[in-house]
Amino acid sequence: MPPVTSFSRATLTLLVGSALAQALPLLLGPWIARLYTPAEYGQFSLVWTVAGNLAVVGCARYEFALALQTDDRRAAALLALCLRVLLAVTAVAVLAGAVWRVWAGLSVAAALPLAVLALAASQALAQWAARAGRFAALAWARVVQWGGGALAQVGFGLMQAGPWGLVGGAALAAGGAALLQARPAPAGGWRGLLAPQPLRELAHQHRDFPLLNTPHAFAGALQDTLAIALLAAWLGEPAAGVWALALRYLKAPASLVGGALSQALYPQLARATQPGEALALVRRTLALLTLIAVPLGIGIALAGPWLFETFFGVQWRAAGLLAQALSPYIALHFVAAPLSVVTMAWGLQAWSLKLALVGQLLFVGGLAAGLWLGGLVGAGWGVSAATACYFGYFFGGLLRRAPSRESLP
Repeated sequence: MPPVTSFSRATLTLLVGSALAQALPLLLGPWIARLYTPAEYGQFSLVWTVAGNLAVVGCARYEFALALQTDDRRAAALLALCLRVLLAVTAVAVLAGAVWRVWAGLSVAAALPLAVLALAASQALAQWAARAGRFAALAWARVVQWGGGALAQVGFGLMQAGPWGLVGGAALAAGGAALLQARPAPAGGWRGLLAPQPLRELAHQHRDFPLLNTPHAFAGALQDTLAIALLAAWLGEPAAGVWALALRYLKAPASLVGGALSQALYPQLARATQPGEALALVRRTLALLTLIAVPLGIGIALAGPWLFETFFGVQWRAAGLLAQALSPYIALHFVAAPLSVVTMAWGLQAWSLKLALVGQLLFVGGLAAGLWLGGLVGAGWGVSAATACYFGYFFGGLLRRAPSRESLP
């Protein structure tokens, strides 16, 4: 039975870890931007977004059922199921990387399976560590994955490794984060995960995760993949690199605060026994995120071009202009991202999937329309305009669908 950790303590621990993790990429970002060209960053972004798209469903989302499993042996069996799915997805990534390399002539695509394996393992073991209440390990894993990734990219950049340095640095750091989160050992030990065992009943019990949450997560990640691919096809790899770098740093606050909140919020919601308790927790989280998001969005809108040109160099000024256009979207995304775990805890995955598909269509449609009307900056305004109504409906719908007493554990 996993230990119970207070929501505030868990959030604070993860927040401190995230702050340390984000400090290095933010400090090293200007150096990284000068070591790699926008075109190299564009190639890295193409491979990394596809890897992220596959990794987000690398365990068919069964890892998110770990928090719902109170028995340690059944939790270990569920982790064994995650491992089997991950190996199958990695095999698909090997084939996809080889085809991509031959078809498009993108040599760095050969690193796709390594990136998928490292990212998916880190995501799955993060849920394993969270279930065990090992929030300090989660915090240090964030430092290794984000801060260590930036350091590795600088090192490879000094060796003029090109896009291979960007992909390799990020993948090695994700693998290191996975190792940090690989405790406690599951019942039966790590080797026991590979032993033959009956997993069909567990897979059926948590079937909502692969059937409903997997398409949802894949569609969400596909949004970024399509955006990068569309920009590369329409404006070229440098524009794709500008988009990727801008979003990487614009979404850093959401990764910092939102990631910490969501990993602490999910176990608390899963254990809530009263509807009022669960709803109050979500309302407090929504209010806190909004309080931070409003000044964040205003700051990006006012200072975006100056910040990017000053810290990253004149070749990245376009990222600052794009940041202005994306500022409404960034503020809304900052609030919405941590609340995605609420739909899993409340059994709203079918509703969330339908809504998410509409959101993805709005995002890609807004981006394409903006590209056609106003190029790169137009794409940013198109995304902001298209997603504003979606986020508003999501927040309202979430609060109206609080669980009843009978639906809670």
